Amino acid sequence: MKYIIILGDGMADEPIAKLGNKTPLQAAKTPYMDRLAQKGRCGMLDTIPEGMSPGSEIANLSVLGYNVPRVYEGRGVLEAASMGIDILPDEMAMRCNLVTIDGAVLKNHSAGHISTAEAAELIRFLNDRLGNDRFRFYPGVSYRHLLKMKGGNKNIVCTPPHDVPDKPFYPLLIKPAEKSAQNTADELNRLILASQEILPAHPVNQKRIALGKDPANSIWLWSPGYRPDMQPLNKKYPLQKGAVISAVDLIRGIGVYAGLEVIQVEGATGLYDTNYEGKARAALDALKENDFVFLHIEASDEAGHEGNVDLKVKTIEYLDSRIVKPIFEETSTWDEPVTIAVLPDHPTPCAIRTHTRDAIPFVVYHKGIEPDSVKTYDEFAAKKGGFGLLRGDEFMKNLILQNKESRQ
Repeated sequence: MKYIIILGDGMADEPIAKLGNKTPLQAAKTPYMDRLAQKGRCGMLDTIPEGMSPGSEIANLSVLGYNVPRVYEGRGVLEAASMGIDILPDEMAMRCNLVTIDGAVLKNHSAGHISTAEAAELIRFLNDRLGNDRFRFYPGVSYRHLLKMKGGNKNIVCTPPHDVPDKPFYPLLIKPAEKSAQNTADELNRLILASQEILPAHPVNQKRIALGKDPANSIWLWSPGYRPDMQPLNKKYPLQKGAVISAVDLIRGIGVYAGLEVIQVEGATGLYDTNYEGKARAALDALKENDFVFLHIEASDEAGHEGNVDLKVKTIEYLDSRIVKPIFEETSTWDEPVTIAVLPDHPTPCAIRTHTRDAIPFVVYHKGIEPDSVKTYDEFAAKKGGFGLLRGDEFMKNLILQNKESRQ
């Protein structure tokens, strides 16, 4: 048996008046996900442990069956692994977003989805002007970058910028969670404010402004941590080897620590214009060489953060027709059976433009599975699925361990 998880980031939502009080999943035309629901078994999965924020890093670690409170060390160190940046024991890594500040307001978390080439130029500029033996900036993809700090105290309170669109930024600056972290908080806030002094005049931003685009006129630092202690998936489950496919450094970094091969796909952007066909082909090729593939598609999450209902519906339909369809159709012809699971990691409701902690719907299908009564794949139908409500590592255990036991 081989396994593929197709994860539509932020795909779940809430009923929307514009869609006739349907969710985007309910409103979208998804014949292949519905077909999986009819032929397979559905359920709900609680991906956010009590007391933790509903971030993609938390939710994806949870989907993969990790004890998140034990292994989680922040988003930055996961992305560092994807970028090939080593984190030493005395170093702290943080996500460094390029964002747009409009007056006193944090307008958006992505600097208008700045291009990777433009962003790299700005991050190199920041490292030249603000970097030193204590701080170093590393370029990533689009608006997502990395700051490494020697001797930093991770016990600070940071606000994810995608959680606070159109909110005044100054009250959201970093605060110490304990007295010993005051110096770290102060130093990081000085970096944020210093970036706002030097970025607006950079030629990249002057050109973006001239073209009517949002400038990347500030950095935003968040999600600090040290190097995590994560067990590879093939030590947790009876798997030989696996692969991860994603346009997002965070997910690729999780894959690195999970012992998965990182497969790059040309044209993978993390947005609605990503190379869906290339990702599907890469996943199918990877399944021939591996027994586990984690295929991550970011587009629906970004549409949710933008509050763009029509775009979110379109991204879900693209996932169905350009990812699920070719993978289902081709694997159905293989001699070796393949288990296909489809799910989001968390909801990203368009109405509030950020993540929520509600349980998410999932569907699992393979030849010979006993179907339940569910006929469509969405947030409400899945509640009636045969798996019920799962938590912690129960999803992976049901996907792999119970599946293997039932076939022996």
